[in-house]
Amino acid sequence: MLTMPTPYRGRFAPSPTGPLHFGSLVAALGSWMMARRAGGEWIVRMEDIDAPREVPGAADRQLNTLAAFGMPPDGPVVRQRQRGHLYQAALDRLLAAGEAFACRCSRSELEAVGGIHRRCVGAGDPARTPAIRLRVPALTLGFEDELQGPYRQALDTAVGDFVLKRADGLWAYQLAVVVDDADQGITHVVRGADLLDSTPRQILLQQRLGLPTPHYAHLPLVLDATGRKLGKSLQALPVDDADPWPALAAAWRFLGQPAAALDVGGAPEPALRRAADRFDPGRIPASSGHPVSDPAALT
Repeated sequence: MLTMPTPYRGRFAPSPTGPLHFGSLVAALGSWMMARRAGGEWIVRMEDIDAPREVPGAADRQLNTLAAFGMPPDGPVVRQRQRGHLYQAALDRLLAAGEAFACRCSRSELEAVGGIHRRCVGAGDPARTPAIRLRVPALTLGFEDELQGPYRQALDTAVGDFVLKRADGLWAYQLAVVVDDADQGITHVVRGADLLDSTPRQILLQQRLGLPTPHYAHLPLVLDATGRKLGKSLQALPVDDADPWPALAAAWRFLGQPAAALDVGGAPEPALRRAADRFDPGRIPASSGHPVSDPAALT
């Protein structure tokens, strides 16, 4: 496995499907604090490759929220929709090496065999536009997560041959994120634990493409009262740009940090920079201790 260069370079990569909610704020604050504590850089990448799900104006609104909450990125914002040439170059390499292949299996055909692609099934209608999949061998791949500990996944039985480019022509998240992290020199990926089970796929892709593997740390998820991820619930209300401190203080506490270590009040950015010296990753819980229906209740 290739090692990452120093210094620390982290990122926050939201999808512009709506305004930032409290769960997104926790991910942003956690990744920002880890980068600042290490004296590193923190960049923002808009993961906007899924055009049908994008909400017009959401990307700019998210960036405005990050600025209002004292977390402007270091350098220009990168947008995935402008990087298709990089994804195509990576896909061409995988196809040329026989690591990727065209697949015309329909969803119903795959569901009939358990939903995991291990070989192409069904008629394979030549008129159907193919998806491009990565060929996954019988392989169990593990890594050490800096917050969740050791994690292992039998890729062949858990996910099978996974999609790199969809039949509708859209790029799959797994390929885009691997190419972007390497191209941007990301050394540390700090994100929500809902993406923990995606990481072995990404490491496999990194190995196939000869790219370095970053360090990974998966933050606890913010859940609503029903146990659902807050971002997928009706309670995923946007945070308030005009009054950032209630949500910021709640996110700080959610990450296990003592309230006294954050000077609440005044401009958020200098206060967060001071707090970065007191931020202790060892206090971050591996999982959410309680559901959150009202982030203000954590303050």
